[in-house]
Amino acid sequence: MRASTGDKILVHGPKVGVAEQEAEIIEVRGENGKPPYLVRFDDGRETLMFPGPDAVVVHKN
Repeated sequence: MRASTGDKILVHGPKVGVAEQEAEIIEVRGENGKPPYLVRFDDGRETLMFPGPDAVVVHKN
């Protein structure tokens, strides 16, 4: 997984009926776009994320 600042990361819900989460990548701390990522959710929360197999990066245009 590789990302850049400004990309979005989507984390699929762990089971049916649980909403998908979306966050903006505000800092890439790994080498060459690799995790971990500092992300910001729509509600303003920020966290350091080590995405698992349930996460997808959506690259900005």
